Amino acid sequence: MPRHVLDESKIHPAVRAKIADNHRDIVEEVQAAMKKADVVVVGMAQNPAPRRACRVLKAKGIPHEYLQYGSYLSTWRRRNALKMWTGWPTFPMVFVKGTLVGGADDLEKLIESGELDTLLKA
Repeated sequence: MPRHVLDESKIHPAVRAKIADNHRDIVEEVQAAMKKADVVVVGMAQNPAPRRACRVLKAKGIPHEYLQYGSYLSTWRRRNALKMWTGWPTFPMVFVKGTLVGGADDLEKLIESGELDTLLKA
């Protein structure tokens, strides 16, 4: 199912670069981590869900990269760039082999079903 994203032809040329470059560094940092690690968890301080995702991965002996960006009280604008890039509304964002698989609950379901092992072996 395709996401609703404003078509670039509906964005005035004068603001396209501003949109494309908005906190590009954070997106590129996550992309670089995905090239190095099979599992990447993106989270924020004070949020228990990213910690839960990391704890579950550690308990299963699955190596992962954890990137933490600010807290509820800081750097929300930078994190917003990740939400716009992925379309995922909450943290954590869990990536497996470069594919967004969802958050902590979604990760736990993949582990319970055995699908995470399949994705990691692919």
